[in-house]
Order: sequence, then structure tokens, then C-alpha cells
Amino acid sequence: MRDEFRTDLNIVSQLLVDMAEAVRVAMRQATRALLAADRQAAEGVIARDAEIDSLYRHVEERAGDLLVRQAPVASDLRTVVTALHVAADLERMGDLADHVAKTALRRHPSPAVPAELRGVFTDMAGVADRIAGKIAAVLSKPDATLAAELDRDDDAMDDLHRELFAVLLSDDWPYGVETGIDGALLGRFYERYADHAVNAGRHVVYLVTGEPVTG
Repeated sequence: MRDEFRTDLNIVSQLLVDMAEAVRVAMRQATRALLAADRQAAEGVIARDAEIDSLYRHVEERAGDLLVRQAPVASDLRTVVTALHVAADLERMGDLADHVAKTALRRHPSPAVPAELRGVFTDMAGVADRIAGKIAAVLSKPDATLAAELDRDDDAMDDLHRELFAVLLSDDWPYGVETGIDGALLGRFYERYADHAVNAGRHVVYLVTGEPVTG
């Protein structure tokens, strides 16, 4: 029974790694769609969101089955519960990449963001990609130290989010309300993507140390 439990846990862990890698690719492609008005990239992100949702359901089903069949306790229970929390954050990250792609598609064939915002969104996308890469790494090989770095990465995203709003709210913003709203929403999508990655990292820290992380 113990060997079966370990095998099932390994399957759940691999599903989480697959989800993390998928949401990383999704945001990369969504950013390409956003900045390059790439319709094909946007449509690909939207189509693959269903695959991320499917992975999430598999995690839920397997974790639920483990709870019912194995009635885990102590660290084993923590592992299963952590998997459920992390999967929920990853699924939301996929949804946020999907929102970026849909914004790009709605504005196609024009770029969804003006030249004045391209730099800050390029930087936000870079931070998002770095964060997603760390999540995939710590899920593949749990590492509390690396997971804890995500809070600092999130600080960088928050700084860029404030920089974005400084541009949007400046007196010489020339593009009107609709473009400004799109910019604000897109900034929120990237900022929340990072927030969910941080949440997932904190769950990994809790898994490794047994100590809850608050912030």
C-alpha cells in the first residue's frame, strides 16, 4: 500500500510540473501575441488553456482519491493538500495568460499596447517568465530557499506595475480611455500571475519546512 501511495504522489507531482511548464509557455506566447499582434500565438494560448484545466482536474481527482483511499496523516497529508493548493494557483495562472491572449486577439490586427507601454510589458513578461521557471523548478525538486526567492521577484513585478500606472495616469497620456483601461487590465493580469506564483511558492515552503509562510 505504501509503494502505491508513493507512486500516486509521484504522478501528482509530475502533473504539477507539467502544469507549471504549461502556464510558463502560455504566458510567453500570450506576451508574443500582445506585443507582436500575433493572432496564431493568441489562438494557441486560448486553445491550450483547456489542456491546463484538464491537468488541474487530474490533480484534483488523484489527490481526492489519495485522501479517500489512503487517509494520509502528518507530512503525507501536507503533501496532498499542498498539491491541491498549488494546482489551483497554477490553473489561475493559466487563466491569466488566457486573458492576455484574448486582449491581444480583440485588438488584432493592431497591437494591443502602444509603443509607450511596450518596454514595461516586456519587463513584466520577463519577470513573469522567471517566476514561472522557478515554480517549475521547485515543484520538480522541492527547495524552500528557491521558493522563498519568489517574494523578491514579486517585488520587482510590483515595481513595474507602479511604473505602468505612472505612464497611464500621466497628464500627457495620448491614447484615451479605452487603451488606458486595456493597459491597466493587462498590468493586473501580469501582476496577479506573479501573485499566484508566489502563493504556490509559499505552499512549497510549507511543504518542505512545515512552517506556514505569511506575507
